[in-house]
Amino acid sequence: MEEEDEERCRQRRLEEALEVKSLRRIISAYLNYPEAAHEDVNRYERCFKKLSPAHKDLLSHSPTKFQRLRRCISINSRFIFTMLEAFDPPLDMSQDMDICEEPHEHPHNDNLFSGERNACPCHPASTSGRMCFTEADQACSGEQNNEIHKTSEVMDTNEEVEAEDSYKSKTSSLRADLENRKETDQSCSNDIADSNGNVSSSPREWLNPSFQLNVPLVDVDKVRCIVRNVVRDWAAEGQKERDQCYKPILEELDALFPNRSDESPPACLVPGAGLGRLALEISCLGFVSQGNEFSYYMMICSSFILNHSETAGEWTIYPWIHSNCNSLSDSDQLRPVLIPDIHPASAGITEGFSMCGGDFVEVYNDPSQIGVWDAVVTCFFIDTAHNIVEYIEIISKILKEGGVWINLGPLLYHFADMYGQEDEMSIELSLEDVKKVALHYGFEFEKEKTIETTYTTNPRSMMQNRYYAAFWTARKKSASLKHASS
Repeated sequence: MEEEDEERCRQRRLEEALEVKSLRRIISAYLNYPEAAHEDVNRYERCFKKLSPAHKDLLSHSPTKFQRLRRCISINSRFIFTMLEAFDPPLDMSQDMDICEEPHEHPHNDNLFSGERNACPCHPASTSGRMCFTEADQACSGEQNNEIHKTSEVMDTNEEVEAEDSYKSKTSSLRADLENRKETDQSCSNDIADSNGNVSSSPREWLNPSFQLNVPLVDVDKVRCIVRNVVRDWAAEGQKERDQCYKPILEELDALFPNRSDESPPACLVPGAGLGRLALEISCLGFVSQGNEFSYYMMICSSFILNHSETAGEWTIYPWIHSNCNSLSDSDQLRPVLIPDIHPASAGITEGFSMCGGDFVEVYNDPSQIGVWDAVVTCFFIDTAHNIVEYIEIISKILKEGGVWINLGPLLYHFADMYGQEDEMSIELSLEDVKKVALHYGFEFEKEKTIETTYTTNPRSMMQNRYYAAFWTARKKSASLKHASS
Protein backbone atom coordinates (compact mmCIF):
# COMPACT_ATOMS: atom_id res chain seq x y z
CA MET A 1 0.00 0.00 0.00
CA GLU A 2 2.81 2.41 0.88
CA GLU A 3 4.51 1.64 -2.42
CA GLU A 4 1.28 2.42 -4.30
CA ASP A 5 0.89 5.72 -2.45
CA GLU A 6 4.49 6.60 -3.18
CA GLU A 7 4.04 5.80 -6.87
CA ARG A 8 0.90 7.96 -7.03
CA CYS A 9 2.73 10.83 -5.40
CA ARG A 10 5.65 10.43 -7.79
CA GLN A 11 3.28 10.42 -10.76
CA ARG A 12 1.49 13.50 -9.45
CA ARG A 13 4.80 15.34 -9.03
CA LEU A 14 5.81 14.36 -12.54
CA GLU A 15 2.51 15.57 -14.01
CA GLU A 16 2.79 18.89 -12.21
CA ALA A 17 6.40 19.31 -13.28
CA LEU A 18 5.38 18.68 -16.89
CA GLU A 19 2.65 21.30 -16.58
CA VAL A 20 5.13 23.78 -15.13
CA LYS A 21 7.50 23.06 -17.99
CA SER A 22 4.69 23.61 -20.49
CA LEU A 23 3.66 26.87 -18.80
CA ARG A 24 7.27 28.07 -18.79
CA ARG A 25 7.44 27.39 -22.51
CA ILE A 26 4.28 29.40 -23.14
CA ILE A 27 5.48 32.31 -20.99
CA SER A 28 8.80 32.13 -22.86
CA ALA A 29 6.93 32.32 -26.16
CA TYR A 30 5.30 35.55 -24.98
CA LEU A 31 8.65 36.90 -23.78
CA ASN A 32 10.31 35.96 -27.07
CA TYR A 33 7.78 37.93 -29.08
CA PRO A 34 9.85 41.18 -29.31
CA GLU A 35 13.03 39.43 -30.40
CA ALA A 36 11.26 37.33 -33.03
CA ALA A 37 9.31 40.30 -34.36
CA HIS A 38 12.40 42.50 -34.58
CA GLU A 39 14.21 39.70 -36.41
CA ASP A 40 11.49 39.84 -39.06
CA VAL A 41 12.22 43.55 -39.52
CA ASN A 42 15.94 42.77 -39.69
CA ARG A 43 15.16 40.45 -42.59
CA TYR A 44 13.17 43.15 -44.37
CA GLU A 45 16.10 45.53 -43.95
CA ARG A 46 18.62 42.98 -45.27
CA CYS A 47 16.47 42.42 -48.34
CA PHE A 48 16.14 46.16 -48.90
CA LYS A 49 19.91 46.63 -48.75
CA LYS A 50 20.34 44.12 -51.57
CA LEU A 51 18.35 46.31 -53.97
CA SER A 52 20.06 48.35 -56.64
CA PRO A 53 20.29 52.12 -56.01
CA ALA A 54 17.55 52.76 -58.57
CA HIS A 55 15.19 50.34 -56.90
CA LYS A 56 15.99 51.77 -53.47
CA ASP A 57 15.04 55.21 -54.77
CA LEU A 58 11.66 53.87 -55.83
CA LEU A 59 11.11 52.52 -52.30
CA SER A 60 12.73 55.37 -50.39
CA HIS A 61 9.95 55.31 -47.78
CA SER A 62 10.86 51.74 -46.70
CA PRO A 63 13.42 52.64 -44.00
CA THR A 64 10.83 54.87 -42.35
CA LYS A 65 8.33 52.03 -42.46
CA PHE A 66 10.85 49.71 -40.81
CA GLN A 67 11.32 52.22 -37.99
CA ARG A 68 7.59 52.44 -37.50
CA LEU A 69 7.31 48.65 -37.44
CA ARG A 70 9.87 48.55 -34.63
CA ARG A 71 7.88 51.12 -32.65
CA CYS A 72 4.69 49.10 -33.15
CA ILE A 73 6.51 45.95 -31.95
CA SER A 74 7.60 47.83 -28.83
CA ILE A 75 4.04 48.93 -28.10
CA ASN A 76 2.74 45.38 -28.57
CA SER A 77 5.51 44.15 -26.29
CA ARG A 78 4.51 46.60 -23.59
CA PHE A 79 0.98 45.17 -23.62
CA ILE A 80 2.30 41.59 -23.52
CA PHE A 81 4.78 42.28 -20.74
CA THR A 82 2.18 44.07 -18.61
CA MET A 83 -0.14 41.12 -19.14
CA LEU A 84 2.53 38.71 -17.92
CA GLU A 85 3.24 40.89 -14.88
CA ALA A 86 -0.43 40.56 -13.91
CA PHE A 87 -0.56 36.79 -14.42
CA ASP A 88 -0.81 34.71 -11.25
CA PRO A 89 0.56 31.22 -12.04
CA PRO A 90 -1.49 28.39 -10.54
CA LEU A 91 1.62 26.24 -10.08
CA ASP A 92 4.92 26.46 -8.22
CA MET A 93 7.06 27.81 -11.06
CA SER A 94 10.32 27.35 -9.11
CA GLN A 95 10.24 23.58 -8.90
CA ASP A 96 13.11 21.56 -10.31
CA MET A 97 12.54 20.61 -13.94
CA ASP A 98 14.92 17.64 -13.68
CA ILE A 99 11.97 15.54 -12.56
CA CYS A 100 10.68 15.81 -16.13
CA GLU A 101 13.70 14.05 -17.56
CA GLU A 102 12.21 10.57 -17.72
CA PRO A 103 13.53 7.74 -19.87
CA HIS A 104 10.38 7.94 -22.01
CA GLU A 105 9.65 11.18 -23.81
CA HIS A 106 6.41 12.96 -22.98
CA PRO A 107 4.69 14.86 -25.77
CA HIS A 108 4.77 18.63 -25.47
CA ASN A 109 1.43 20.06 -24.42
CA ASP A 110 0.51 23.73 -24.46
CA ASN A 111 -2.69 23.04 -22.64
CA LEU A 112 -3.83 22.36 -19.14
CA PHE A 113 -4.25 19.54 -16.73
CA SER A 114 -3.73 15.87 -16.81
CA GLY A 115 -5.42 12.98 -15.08
CA GLU A 116 -7.50 13.17 -11.96
CA ARG A 117 -6.41 16.68 -11.00
CA ASN A 118 -8.94 18.02 -13.50
CA ALA A 119 -11.76 18.21 -11.01
CA CYS A 120 -13.35 21.34 -12.45
CA PRO A 121 -11.09 24.12 -11.14
CA CYS A 122 -13.64 26.89 -11.70
CA HIS A 123 -13.82 30.27 -10.03
CA PRO A 124 -16.75 32.68 -10.04
CA ALA A 125 -16.69 36.38 -10.72
CA SER A 126 -16.91 38.66 -7.73
CA THR A 127 -19.51 41.39 -7.40
CA SER A 128 -16.94 43.87 -8.64
CA GLY A 129 -16.81 42.02 -11.92
CA ARG A 130 -13.43 40.43 -11.30
CA MET A 131 -13.17 37.12 -13.10
CA CYS A 132 -10.83 34.59 -11.55
CA PHE A 133 -8.93 31.77 -13.22
CA THR A 134 -6.84 28.85 -12.12
CA GLU A 135 -4.90 26.11 -13.88
CA ALA A 136 -5.90 25.90 -17.08
CA ASP A 137 -4.12 25.08 -28.36
CA GLN A 138 -6.55 25.88 -30.36
CA ALA A 139 -5.64 29.55 -30.53
CA CYS A 140 -5.69 29.48 -34.31
CA SER A 141 -8.38 27.19 -35.62
CA GLY A 142 -8.36 29.03 -38.90
CA GLU A 143 -7.64 31.96 -39.62
CA GLN A 144 -22.76 43.99 -27.84
CA ASN A 145 -22.52 46.40 -26.61
CA ASN A 146 -21.04 49.73 -25.99
CA GLU A 147 -18.52 50.13 -28.78
CA ILE A 148 -15.74 52.60 -28.33
CA HIS A 149 -15.43 54.44 -31.63
CA LYS A 150 -12.02 56.05 -31.87
CA THR A 151 -9.76 56.96 -34.74
CA SER A 152 -8.03 54.11 -36.50
CA GLU A 153 -5.44 56.26 -38.18
CA VAL A 154 -1.80 55.45 -37.56
CA MET A 155 -0.18 57.21 -34.61
CA ASP A 156 1.99 60.10 -35.56
CA THR A 157 5.69 59.75 -34.91
CA ASN A 158 5.66 61.71 -31.64
CA GLU A 159 2.96 59.47 -30.17
CA GLU A 160 4.84 56.36 -31.27
CA VAL A 161 8.08 57.59 -29.73
CA GLU A 162 6.31 58.45 -26.46
CA ALA A 163 4.74 55.00 -26.34
CA GLU A 164 8.07 53.33 -27.11
CA ASP A 165 9.86 55.38 -24.44
CA SER A 166 7.14 54.44 -21.95
CA TYR A 167 7.56 50.75 -22.83
CA LYS A 168 11.37 50.94 -22.46
CA SER A 169 11.01 52.70 -19.11
CA LYS A 170 8.54 50.12 -17.78
CA THR A 171 10.64 47.24 -19.09
CA SER A 172 13.91 48.56 -17.64
CA SER A 173 12.23 49.18 -14.29
CA LEU A 174 10.76 45.68 -14.18
CA ARG A 175 14.01 44.01 -15.26
CA ALA A 176 15.84 45.85 -12.46
CA ASP A 177 13.14 44.84 -10.00
CA LEU A 178 13.43 41.23 -11.06
CA GLU A 179 17.19 41.28 -10.57
CA ASN A 180 16.71 42.72 -7.08
CA ARG A 181 14.18 40.01 -6.31
CA LYS A 182 16.58 37.36 -7.52
CA GLU A 183 19.23 38.59 -5.07
CA THR A 184 16.65 38.63 -2.28
CA ASP A 185 15.48 35.12 -3.13
CA GLN A 186 19.01 33.79 -2.72
CA SER A 187 18.95 34.79 0.94
CA CYS A 188 15.30 33.88 1.59
CA SER A 189 13.84 30.55 0.54
CA ASN A 190 10.40 30.81 2.16
CA ASP A 191 7.54 29.81 -0.13
CA ILE A 192 4.55 32.09 -0.61
CA ALA A 193 1.01 30.76 -0.94
CA ASP A 194 -1.85 32.80 -2.39
CA SER A 195 -5.48 32.75 -1.28
CA ASN A 196 -6.19 29.77 -3.53
CA GLY A 197 -3.35 27.77 -2.06
CA ASN A 198 -1.14 28.16 -5.13
CA VAL A 199 2.51 28.25 -4.14
CA SER A 200 5.38 30.12 -5.75
CA SER A 201 8.88 30.70 -4.48
CA SER A 202 8.63 34.46 -4.97
CA PRO A 203 6.38 36.90 -6.77
CA ARG A 204 7.10 37.08 -10.53
CA GLU A 205 10.32 35.05 -10.18
CA TRP A 206 9.17 33.07 -13.20
CA LEU A 207 9.57 36.24 -15.32
CA ASN A 208 13.26 36.29 -14.53
CA PRO A 209 15.36 35.90 -17.72
CA SER A 210 17.06 32.87 -16.16
CA PHE A 211 13.70 31.05 -16.33
CA GLN A 212 13.20 31.86 -20.00
CA LEU A 213 13.44 28.99 -22.47
CA ASN A 214 14.47 28.99 -26.09
CA VAL A 215 11.28 28.21 -27.95
CA PRO A 216 10.63 27.47 -31.63
CA LEU A 217 9.17 30.19 -33.82
CA VAL A 218 5.93 28.25 -34.09
CA ASP A 219 5.33 29.06 -30.41
CA VAL A 220 5.83 32.78 -31.05
CA ASP A 221 3.40 32.49 -33.97
CA LYS A 222 0.78 31.42 -31.42
CA VAL A 223 1.38 34.68 -29.55
CA ARG A 224 0.76 36.62 -32.76
CA CYS A 225 -2.38 34.58 -33.21
CA ILE A 226 -3.54 35.56 -29.72
CA VAL A 227 -3.08 39.22 -30.66
CA ARG A 228 -5.43 38.69 -33.62
CA ASN A 229 -7.91 36.93 -31.32
CA VAL A 230 -7.85 40.00 -29.07
CA VAL A 231 -9.17 42.02 -32.00
CA ARG A 232 -11.91 39.45 -32.67
CA ASP A 233 -13.15 39.47 -29.06
CA TRP A 234 -12.21 42.82 -27.57
CA ALA A 235 -11.93 45.52 -30.27
CA ALA A 236 -14.49 47.58 -32.16
CA GLU A 237 -12.78 46.34 -35.33
CA GLY A 238 -13.84 42.79 -34.41
CA GLN A 239 -17.51 43.76 -34.13
CA LYS A 240 -18.31 42.50 -37.63
CA GLU A 241 -17.00 39.00 -36.82
CA ARG A 242 -18.77 39.03 -33.48
CA ASP A 243 -22.00 39.97 -35.25
CA GLN A 244 -21.50 37.07 -37.65
CA CYS A 245 -20.67 34.49 -34.96
CA TYR A 246 -21.88 35.63 -31.56
CA LYS A 247 -25.00 37.61 -32.43
CA PRO A 248 -26.99 34.63 -33.86
CA ILE A 249 -26.15 32.63 -30.71
CA LEU A 250 -27.14 35.47 -28.38
CA GLU A 251 -30.40 36.08 -30.26
CA GLU A 252 -31.22 32.37 -30.13
CA LEU A 253 -30.58 32.16 -26.38
CA ASP A 254 -32.67 35.25 -25.80
CA ALA A 255 -35.58 33.76 -27.77
CA LEU A 256 -35.34 30.28 -26.20
CA PHE A 257 -35.27 31.56 -22.61
CA PRO A 258 -37.70 34.50 -22.66
CA ASN A 259 -38.70 34.38 -19.01
CA ARG A 260 -35.31 34.58 -17.31
CA SER A 261 -35.43 35.54 -13.65
CA ASP A 262 -32.80 37.14 -11.45
CA GLU A 263 -33.67 34.69 -8.67
CA SER A 264 -33.08 31.56 -10.77
CA PRO A 265 -31.29 32.40 -14.02
CA PRO A 266 -30.67 29.60 -16.53
CA ALA A 267 -27.15 28.11 -16.63
CA CYS A 268 -25.16 28.15 -19.86
CA LEU A 269 -21.79 26.51 -20.54
CA VAL A 270 -19.43 27.81 -23.25
CA PRO A 271 -16.69 25.26 -24.02
CA GLY A 272 -13.74 26.65 -25.97
CA ALA A 273 -14.43 30.11 -24.59
CA GLY A 274 -11.17 31.56 -25.90
CA LEU A 275 -10.70 35.11 -24.68
CA GLY A 276 -14.06 35.13 -22.92
CA ARG A 277 -16.19 37.65 -24.83
CA LEU A 278 -19.01 35.29 -25.81
CA ALA A 279 -19.26 33.90 -22.28
CA LEU A 280 -19.38 37.44 -20.91
CA GLU A 281 -22.09 38.49 -23.40
CA ILE A 282 -24.17 35.48 -22.39
CA SER A 283 -23.78 36.48 -18.75
CA CYS A 284 -24.94 39.99 -19.60
CA LEU A 285 -28.10 38.47 -21.16
CA GLY A 286 -29.06 37.16 -17.73
CA PHE A 287 -27.57 33.65 -17.69
CA VAL A 288 -25.26 32.03 -15.16
CA SER A 289 -22.51 31.68 -17.73
CA GLN A 290 -19.38 29.57 -17.45
CA GLY A 291 -16.60 29.65 -20.03
CA ASN A 292 -14.28 26.67 -20.35
CA GLU A 293 -10.86 26.99 -21.97
CA PHE A 294 -7.97 24.58 -22.45
CA SER A 295 -5.19 26.87 -23.72
CA TYR A 296 -2.79 28.68 -21.42
CA TYR A 297 -2.10 31.12 -24.26
CA MET A 298 -5.77 32.09 -24.18
CA MET A 299 -6.21 31.98 -20.40
CA ILE A 300 -3.28 34.29 -19.65
CA CYS A 301 -4.66 36.91 -22.02
CA SER A 302 -8.35 36.58 -21.13
CA SER A 303 -7.54 36.78 -17.43
CA PHE A 304 -5.69 40.04 -18.01
CA ILE A 305 -8.46 41.64 -20.06
CA LEU A 306 -11.29 40.48 -17.79
CA ASN A 307 -9.54 41.13 -14.47
CA HIS A 308 -7.22 44.04 -15.06
CA SER A 309 -8.84 46.35 -17.61
CA GLU A 310 -9.57 49.66 -15.93
CA THR A 311 -11.34 51.41 -18.80
CA ALA A 312 -12.45 50.90 -22.37
CA GLY A 313 -9.79 51.68 -24.97
CA GLU A 314 -7.04 51.40 -22.36
CA TRP A 315 -4.52 49.64 -24.60
CA THR A 316 -3.26 50.13 -28.13
CA ILE A 317 -2.01 47.17 -30.14
CA TYR A 318 -0.85 46.70 -33.72
CA PRO A 319 -2.21 43.28 -34.71
CA TRP A 320 -1.55 43.37 -38.46
CA ILE A 321 2.15 44.27 -38.56
CA HIS A 322 3.43 40.70 -38.75
CA SER A 323 2.76 40.16 -42.43
CA ASN A 324 3.49 42.32 -45.46
CA CYS A 325 1.22 40.20 -47.66
CA ASN A 326 -2.12 41.39 -49.07
CA SER A 327 -1.91 44.89 -47.59
CA LEU A 328 -3.70 47.68 -49.40
CA SER A 329 -1.32 50.23 -47.91
CA ASP A 330 1.31 50.68 -45.22
CA SER A 331 -1.24 52.72 -43.27
CA ASP A 332 -3.59 49.73 -43.20
CA GLN A 333 -0.85 47.40 -42.04
CA LEU A 334 0.35 49.82 -39.35
CA ARG A 335 -3.03 50.95 -38.07
CA PRO A 336 -3.59 50.80 -34.29
CA VAL A 337 -6.44 48.95 -32.61
CA LEU A 338 -7.77 50.04 -29.23
CA ILE A 339 -8.75 47.43 -26.65
CA PRO A 340 -10.96 46.57 -24.91
CA ASP A 341 -13.95 48.13 -26.67
CA ILE A 342 -15.95 47.81 -23.44
CA HIS A 343 -14.97 47.71 -19.78
CA PRO A 344 -15.71 44.07 -18.84
CA ALA A 345 -16.36 44.72 -15.16
CA SER A 346 -18.97 47.38 -16.05
CA ALA A 347 -20.74 45.33 -18.73
CA GLY A 348 -23.57 44.15 -16.46
CA ILE A 349 -22.68 40.52 -15.84
CA THR A 350 -25.02 38.14 -14.04
CA GLU A 351 -23.88 36.83 -10.67
CA GLY A 352 -22.19 33.47 -11.07
CA PHE A 353 -20.18 34.25 -14.19
CA SER A 354 -17.05 32.09 -14.14
CA MET A 355 -14.20 30.75 -16.23
CA CYS A 356 -13.06 27.16 -15.86
CA GLY A 357 -9.65 26.00 -17.03
CA GLY A 358 -9.10 22.49 -18.31
CA ASP A 359 -9.81 19.92 -20.98
CA PHE A 360 -13.53 19.80 -21.78
CA VAL A 361 -13.67 15.99 -21.67
CA GLU A 362 -11.77 15.62 -18.40
CA VAL A 363 -13.58 18.45 -16.60
CA TYR A 364 -17.16 17.82 -17.70
CA ASN A 365 -17.19 14.04 -18.13
CA ASP A 366 -17.77 13.82 -14.41
CA PRO A 367 -20.85 12.55 -12.53
CA SER A 368 -21.25 15.91 -10.81
CA GLN A 369 -21.90 17.54 -14.20
CA ILE A 370 -24.76 15.28 -15.34
CA GLY A 371 -27.94 17.25 -16.07
CA VAL A 372 -26.53 20.53 -14.73
CA TRP A 373 -26.82 22.89 -17.72
CA ASP A 374 -29.84 24.49 -19.36
CA ALA A 375 -27.82 25.37 -22.44
CA VAL A 376 -24.46 24.54 -24.00
CA VAL A 377 -23.04 26.92 -26.61
CA THR A 378 -20.23 25.77 -28.91
CA CYS A 379 -18.70 28.34 -31.25
CA PHE A 380 -15.80 27.17 -33.43
CA PHE A 381 -15.29 24.37 -30.93
CA ILE A 382 -16.52 20.89 -31.84
CA ASP A 383 -13.80 20.38 -34.47
CA THR A 384 -11.12 20.72 -31.78
CA ALA A 385 -11.94 17.22 -30.57
CA HIS A 386 -9.77 14.15 -30.83
CA ASN A 387 -13.07 12.28 -30.80
CA ILE A 388 -16.06 14.40 -31.77
CA VAL A 389 -18.43 11.56 -30.82
CA GLU A 390 -17.22 11.89 -27.23
CA TYR A 391 -17.81 15.65 -27.29
CA ILE A 392 -21.42 15.16 -28.41
CA GLU A 393 -22.00 12.42 -25.84
CA ILE A 394 -20.76 14.65 -23.02
CA ILE A 395 -22.82 17.63 -24.22
CA SER A 396 -25.89 15.39 -24.09
CA LYS A 397 -25.00 14.12 -20.61
CA ILE A 398 -24.47 17.51 -19.02
CA LEU A 399 -27.64 19.09 -20.42
CA LYS A 400 -30.87 18.92 -18.50
CA GLU A 401 -33.77 17.17 -20.18
CA GLY A 402 -35.19 19.73 -22.59
CA GLY A 403 -31.90 21.65 -22.54
CA VAL A 404 -30.56 23.19 -25.74
CA TRP A 405 -27.29 22.90 -27.62
CA ILE A 406 -26.50 25.86 -29.88
CA ASN A 407 -23.59 25.34 -32.26
CA LEU A 408 -21.85 27.52 -34.82
CA GLY A 409 -18.68 26.58 -36.65
CA PRO A 410 -16.93 24.60 -39.37
CA LEU A 411 -15.43 21.12 -39.25
CA LEU A 412 -11.75 22.00 -39.61
CA TYR A 413 -10.52 19.12 -37.48
CA HIS A 414 -7.49 20.25 -35.52
CA PHE A 415 -5.72 16.91 -35.40
CA ALA A 416 -6.46 15.88 -38.99
CA ASP A 417 -3.01 16.58 -40.37
CA MET A 418 -0.71 15.55 -37.53
CA TYR A 419 1.70 13.69 -39.77
CA GLY A 420 4.30 11.51 -38.07
CA GLN A 421 2.33 11.25 -34.83
CA GLU A 422 0.77 7.82 -35.16
CA ASP A 423 -0.88 7.90 -31.74
CA GLU A 424 -2.61 11.27 -32.30
CA MET A 425 -6.26 10.29 -32.43
CA SER A 426 -8.52 12.20 -34.80
CA ILE A 427 -12.09 11.21 -35.64
CA GLU A 428 -13.17 13.32 -38.62
CA LEU A 429 -16.86 13.14 -39.49
CA SER A 430 -18.89 14.84 -42.20
CA LEU A 431 -21.64 17.21 -41.11
CA GLU A 432 -24.16 14.53 -42.02
CA ASP A 433 -22.49 12.04 -39.68
CA VAL A 434 -22.17 14.62 -36.90
CA LYS A 435 -25.93 15.13 -37.03
CA LYS A 436 -26.55 11.36 -36.99
CA VAL A 437 -24.42 11.05 -33.84
CA ALA A 438 -26.34 13.93 -32.24
CA LEU A 439 -29.65 12.20 -33.01
CA HIS A 440 -28.32 9.00 -31.43
CA TYR A 441 -27.59 10.87 -28.19
CA GLY A 442 -31.13 12.19 -27.93
CA PHE A 443 -30.94 15.53 -29.74
CA GLU A 444 -33.72 16.87 -31.90
CA PHE A 445 -32.76 19.60 -34.36
CA GLU A 446 -35.07 22.61 -34.16
CA LYS A 447 -33.22 25.09 -36.34
CA GLU A 448 -30.46 24.74 -38.93
CA LYS A 449 -28.80 27.16 -41.32
CA THR A 450 -25.44 28.10 -42.80
CA ILE A 451 -23.69 31.29 -41.71
CA GLU A 452 -20.87 32.85 -43.71
CA THR A 453 -18.14 34.20 -41.48
CA THR A 454 -14.44 34.86 -41.09
CA TYR A 455 -12.16 34.04 -38.16
CA THR A 456 -9.55 36.52 -36.85
CA THR A 457 -9.30 37.97 -40.34
CA ASN A 458 -7.89 41.40 -41.08
CA PRO A 459 -10.97 43.15 -42.48
CA ARG A 460 -8.83 45.31 -44.77
CA SER A 461 -6.74 42.47 -46.16
CA MET A 462 -6.81 41.58 -49.85
CA MET A 463 -7.25 37.94 -48.81
CA GLN A 464 -10.37 36.97 -46.87
CA ASN A 465 -10.73 33.32 -45.80
CA ARG A 466 -14.40 32.56 -45.28
CA TYR A 467 -16.21 29.71 -43.58
CA TYR A 468 -19.70 28.53 -44.39
CA ALA A 469 -20.33 27.55 -40.81
CA ALA A 470 -23.05 25.19 -39.64
CA PHE A 471 -25.46 26.79 -37.19
CA TRP A 472 -28.05 24.79 -35.31
CA THR A 473 -30.21 24.61 -32.24
CA ALA A 474 -30.76 21.07 -30.98
CA ARG A 475 -32.86 20.15 -27.97
CA LYS A 476 -32.20 17.18 -25.70
CA LYS A 477 -35.34 15.10 -25.65
CA SER A 478 -36.79 14.03 -22.33
CA ALA A 479 -36.50 10.40 -21.28
CA SER A 480 -40.22 9.80 -21.92
CA LEU A 481 -39.96 11.12 -25.48
CA LYS A 482 -36.90 8.98 -26.12
CA HIS A 483 -38.80 5.86 -25.08
CA ALA A 484 -41.80 6.84 -27.18
CA SER A 485 -39.68 7.30 -30.29
CA SER A 486 -37.65 4.10 -29.81
